[in-house]
Amino acid sequence: MRIGIAQTKPVKGDIPANIEAHIRCIELASTVQAEALFFPELSLTGYELALANALATDQDDVRLAILQRTSDDVGIIIGAGLPTRAGPHVRISMVILEPHRPRRTYSKQHLHVDEYPYFQPGVGQVMINTATAIIAPAICFESLLPAHAANAFNLGADVYLASVSKSERGVAKAYGHYSTIAKQYGKPVLLCNSIGPCDNFASGGRSAVWTHEGILAGQLAPHEEGILVYDTVTGEVDRRIV
Repeated sequence: MRIGIAQTKPVKGDIPANIEAHIRCIELASTVQAEALFFPELSLTGYELALANALATDQDDVRLAILQRTSDDVGIIIGAGLPTRAGPHVRISMVILEPHRPRRTYSKQHLHVDEYPYFQPGVGQVMINTATAIIAPAICFESLLPAHAANAFNLGADVYLASVSKSERGVAKAYGHYSTIAKQYGKPVLLCNSIGPCDNFASGGRSAVWTHEGILAGQLAPHEEGILVYDTVTGEVDRRIV
């Protein structure tokens, strides 16, 4: 499988502008035959805790129709970050758009302590089944919890996908963990992080791919917008800057 991760610089609170940036990345990924492309945590709004309640929506938001059409047209699975509503609650979510299929939502099950005033945790792990691989998404803090990865691989994951919004210091600390997880389970781990201002810190990029042996196969720099596309069969990584 050829699975991609995008490193983007979200425009604070501007869903239409961020959708346009997503489409540019998706179109670029299609030129290198990616079958899926995943974006950072809350990629469609930016990681802005105080704005999340006002921006929260759901997977059927009409503004996402253009992303669905793009998925249908180019045949790429898309995972985009968005705050979503579940009754009275707001969750940190990834909306999953698959070609010619109903949309689905995965919501972060394990929140960081800073997020509890703004969000409620999601319930249950969503698995993304493709023709050749099963992808387990994880959202930021929970991707650093060994129990989350253990559950994902127990459910049959072939790829562990961490969608995050982390400072450069935070993502540097996480590198060792993702390498260890990849080596422990013998499965590739992909990390997609944003860049630029968000909440009360700057997101530090360094999106990366680790092979099933825990070897760093490719990464983006802290200030680059672009994509990495990993071939799970050959182990090759295509790196493209937007």
